[in-house]
Amino acid sequence: MRTRTRRSNTAALGALLITGTLVVTGCSSSSKSTSSGSSAIPTPSAVASLAAQVPAGIKSSGQLVVAADASYAPNEFKDANGNIVGMDVDLAKAIAQTLGLTANVQNSDFTSIIPGITSNKYNLGMSSFTDTKEREGTVDMVTYFSAGTSTAVKAGNPQKVDPNDLCGKKVAVQTGTTQADEIKNVLNPACSKAGKPTIPNNGDQFDLQTDVTQAVVSGRDDVMLADSPVVDYAVKQTNGQLETIGSVSDTAPYGIVVAKGSPLGPAVQGAVTELMANGTYKAILEKWGVQAGAVNQSVINGATS
Repeated sequence: MRTRTRRSNTAALGALLITGTLVVTGCSSSSKSTSSGSSAIPTPSAVASLAAQVPAGIKSSGQLVVAADASYAPNEFKDANGNIVGMDVDLAKAIAQTLGLTANVQNSDFTSIIPGITSNKYNLGMSSFTDTKEREGTVDMVTYFSAGTSTAVKAGNPQKVDPNDLCGKKVAVQTGTTQADEIKNVLNPACSKAGKPTIPNNGDQFDLQTDVTQAVVSGRDDVMLADSPVVDYAVKQTNGQLETIGSVSDTAPYGIVVAKGSPLGPAVQGAVTELMANGTYKAILEKWGVQAGAVNQSVINGATS
């Protein structure tokens, strides 16, 4: 959120909505099993060939310092005890273990993470960063997930929401997200142009994603828009009170942020590939209910725009 996923092309989306075709919906060694939260995920063994690629300074410290903005469930957030948890956190720990290290995940403001990478304050940034050409000019990005925008409604879709046409529907979104911007800048102008009622209030906006979810569960709003892993997690956490409709749109890869040209980049990319091969990657995504964003290959700097 907060512009972590890339924004849609407004002109194209507006045209599609008017014509009725827009879908507004919406990353081997031996291992042993351990328990993490309520789900068992494998604990990967270190891979010597990958560990050998780790820069000497990091290797001697024994730690992989990872920055995350812990405000974005289920990818990175704080649990009831104040611990930083989430899909990205579990993946960071598994990557570190594969490299023969221990992950030291630190909470950081989202906008401070890339500067922290370039100043060597952090070794990695794992905070739902979309891999973009602009970011690749400053840092390297190791792809590991795919996210876009998804749509969710109350189970059974009692308001008969059509994901192709949200005009006139009460839509819940989190404040400051691309979804909120899209309602104001894309969807409502397109509704007006088509002679249809607009989405009231440019969407009902909430500071917390949990309040967005509750607005739909309670029936206050008809539908919610959010990043695809967030919606998948909300469906899981509400125990069937919500369901997704349509498909994910405007998808783009998430990337692990690494210093530009660092040998740590290929080591991390190799670790992600290893985790995909040994089943750890799949188990982590399934634990957090975000397996729909799984990718089959990790690359360095895979941005398309």
